[in-house]
Amino acid sequence: MAIDSIFEERVKKLDLLRSEQVDPYPIISKRSLLIESFLGSFSSLARKKQTVYLAGRVRSIRDQGKILFVSCQDSTGKVQCILKKDILSDFTRIKKTLDMGDIIQVSGTALISNTGEKSLLVKKYILLSKSLRPLPSDFYGLEDVETRLRKRYLDTLLNTNEYTLFIKKAIFWKSMRDFLETAGFMAVETPVFEVTPGGAEAEPFVTHHNALDEDFYLRISLEIALKKMIVGGFEKIYEIGRIFRNEGIDAEHLQDYTQLEFYWAYADYRELMKFVKKMYQSVIKKTFGTLVLPFGNKKINWGGAWKTVDYCVVFKKYNKLDVLSCSDDDLKNRAKELGISFEKGIGRGRLIDLIYKKTVRPLLIQPTFLINPPVTIEPLAKRSQKDPRVVERFQVMAYGTELGKGFSELNDPIDQRKRFEEQMKLREKGDKEAQMLDEEFLEALEYGMPPTAGFGTSERLFAVLAQRPIRETIFSPPMKKKD
Repeated sequence: MAIDSIFEERVKKLDLLRSEQVDPYPIISKRSLLIESFLGSFSSLARKKQTVYLAGRVRSIRDQGKILFVSCQDSTGKVQCILKKDILSDFTRIKKTLDMGDIIQVSGTALISNTGEKSLLVKKYILLSKSLRPLPSDFYGLEDVETRLRKRYLDTLLNTNEYTLFIKKAIFWKSMRDFLETAGFMAVETPVFEVTPGGAEAEPFVTHHNALDEDFYLRISLEIALKKMIVGGFEKIYEIGRIFRNEGIDAEHLQDYTQLEFYWAYADYRELMKFVKKMYQSVIKKTFGTLVLPFGNKKINWGGAWKTVDYCVVFKKYNKLDVLSCSDDDLKNRAKELGISFEKGIGRGRLIDLIYKKTVRPLLIQPTFLINPPVTIEPLAKRSQKDPRVVERFQVMAYGTELGKGFSELNDPIDQRKRFEEQMKLREKGDKEAQMLDEEFLEALEYGMPPTAGFGTSERLFAVLAQRPIRETIFSPPMKKKD
């Protein structure tokens, strides 16, 4: 039967219910147990003949004439409900109007069926929500990825793996919060609207604020606002919030996603690396139940020793170039050898990054700290005391991608201004992702910011650990309108 015909049939049932003064969408419902708890305490409930109230969605109906066997599902499991004509005075109406997908409330007692199945013998039935559209087949009705993402509520309803994915994601973020708060970090919130976007190299979204009659940028990072709070005397803070970047979509990138950033006054990137390793191990263990996770035919061991690799050393190994002393032309020639396309006015830092992503990043499979990149690619990190040409930054690398970044924060306002000015020159040459000069942030630094370590990671980490494209880990990712 066509979906339109099914819809019309169900609307007729809806009208029938209303004509008999049955509210198909009542306000009040009652549930004394979740299905998992009902099944778990089944023996005791059966022995006491205790009346229980269950509620959930109808997943199957088996009509045996004077008996209906109805499978009812809630967020914890399924149970068979037995509806008998000689018990229910409204049995005939239930039989005429009940459909798969309806949400019902049933009360009764625990009973082992003739086939030995734990069941509920229904003494009372109430319809809570009439379903007008048929659920797709569990196996054949929701295979197209685009449809699954547009109608994610059906995807999670029908697919246990998808449902479990979002439970794991909730555990992932809760574990982050718990770890940080146990370590004395305080949760804070900072504005989404910014006059000057900063903290990352990304093209921002622009929006208009009607009441103020001003254009604002949606934040591309949490960094600048949080570092102002460090200036304001807060010493251990974190935020888990939404950020927005007007860039491309791929397996690891979306335009709006959740980011964690935390800042730790009087710490540096060496202390931070030890802390981050412990945090990742704690979060991964709590989320996935193990520290050894699959990656194709390999195993990623988060519990073992993490390598520490110097950026400039590994860059030279795979590109035969000293990234600190080679010329811009040397870098451009290497990029051409690798088939990397780049714009005419590309900055040195962006060029180094493109070559690194092509030659080095894919090789970092096991958990690794990649440290001390050139200052040209990180405008917000502190220079190394040993070599001012590099910065005290690390990236958490695994699976051939970046899964977090931290550094000793630059707190010298003079050096920060110079680096912003270099970024502005790149913007003038057409680099939309180069950072803007932020006078308000520079003024805050001029009041003095203590030595601080900062770190950020995003839900990309969860997506990679779960081995899923990032948009499949978002309940309703941004998508093009359907015609």
